Amino acid sequence: MKKLFFIFILFIPSLYALDIKVASYNVENLFDLNYDRTEYKEYIPNTKKWNQKSYEIKLQNISKVIIEINADIIALQEIESLQALKDLKEKSKIYKYHKFSKKRKSAIGLAILSKYPISNHKNIIVNKYNDYERNILKVSININSKKLIIYNNHWRSKREKESKRIPYASALIRDIKSLDIDEDYIILGDLNSNYDEFISFKYDKKLNDTFGITGINHILNTSIKNNNLNLKKFLDLDTLVHYNLWQELKNKNRFSSKYRGNSNTPDNIILSKALFDNKNISYKLNSFQVFKPNYLYESSKIKRWNSHKISGFSDHLPIYATFSTNKQFLKKIKTTDLDKNNISYLYTIDNLSEDILLKNIIVIYKYKNNLIIKQKNNRAILVYKASNKLEIGNIYDIKVSKIDSYFNLKEIKKISNIKHIKTIKNPLNHYYIDAKSIDIFDDKYQNEIVKNLSGKYNKGYLYFNYQNKSFKIKLYFPKNFSKPENGTNITINAGHLSKYKSQTQIVIHQKNDYE
Repeated sequence: MKKLFFIFILFIPSLYALDIKVASYNVENLFDLNYDRTEYKEYIPNTKKWNQKSYEIKLQNISKVIIEINADIIALQEIESLQALKDLKEKSKIYKYHKFSKKRKSAIGLAILSKYPISNHKNIIVNKYNDYERNILKVSININSKKLIIYNNHWRSKREKESKRIPYASALIRDIKSLDIDEDYIILGDLNSNYDEFISFKYDKKLNDTFGITGINHILNTSIKNNNLNLKKFLDLDTLVHYNLWQELKNKNRFSSKYRGNSNTPDNIILSKALFDNKNISYKLNSFQVFKPNYLYESSKIKRWNSHKISGFSDHLPIYATFSTNKQFLKKIKTTDLDKNNISYLYTIDNLSEDILLKNIIVIYKYKNNLIIKQKNNRAILVYKASNKLEIGNIYDIKVSKIDSYFNLKEIKKISNIKHIKTIKNPLNHYYIDAKSIDIFDDKYQNEIVKNLSGKYNKGYLYFNYQNKSFKIKLYFPKNFSKPENGTNITINAGHLSKYKSQTQIVIHQKNDYE
């Protein structure tokens, strides 16, 4: 009896549901100390910048991050060699299984560390004629007899145009189409593409050589008809589409790297439909997070590796999500019933599939050929090149036929069916927002005109206080505009709360907008 009882206990764990944490981390150039002649020049071993001491500190720092995340599976990018991976694995001491992939002439490769057995792996070739072009590492992981496929990616950097990243997405789709329809797979890694790349790169001539087509959005189908797929749209579609987990976070939290102060999402975790079918492994809703303790991220700065100080971590932050072998009973997803006749609705979509009627819009600000319109108890928005159709200080009904995002600033591009309602009696600044009463960095105030913001101007920034804390915000002035001298105290009477890429800024369009 005792023997039978003991055997029964051994089998109990397999009867219970498992939670599986999956992470991705670009560790930024973890090179070993063997000279292979493929190293970047600053990582040639046994030099002042890269030696036994720096290697040990880098290993220690990256292992600290990996240990604290404590993912069951972690995909790594920018690992030079199998030796570097083994050294990292030994330092962390929490993983039993690993896989590594690198092309012969490439400086860096891809790796997987796993607590569960890796039953199969494959290198997906992106370009067989280029020994430097990175492959995609595909692994199958056995989790209590359930298979989870991981595609670990490191696409070409933003030093290259979008046409250099599209082959990665195309290679992925070819392999995905060979899978059974109910196979669970995750696409993750450093795709060097924002989750909304089709918006963020559209006006960047250095990147957009593909007529607006992107690998992450259009080839992997994380957007449809130039609208990002939210979860409801994703689940409703029967076609091959994917869900990007950045959609789960608020805009201000959507970043895993920073470049010149701008937030970017090069690291992605993208899910298949099968991870929502409750058959084998399922995604746990709202479990996606960016790992950013103070030692990695502080004062809006990522503490990347510094070869001079021999300290730091990486220029990327890790991301992770949780999955389960238990069924995840999704509640019926309801979309917020936003009135399509309101400006706020335009901020929930990227592109119009039909004309929208906006009622009782007030023209509160005008500069050059552009206007800021607003609805009472609703949002404001920029109307691009429309001053000959609408007059400041008046209320209208208009039909909107086209919207756009110019470097993440929402704007209306085409209007028609203009109906004049009346002229307003209140002074225009009655419709401006008092900057003392709001968090001006909150995206819900984009395109508002703010007033009563006082501070000191210095080198393009306004330094001010809000709720007993100090902040700074970029001030943008038109060309040939007389800017205040550095150190001058100014008050903004009519500042346009704007966006450039991911950075909130205030645009001063006219001389009397500040004093």
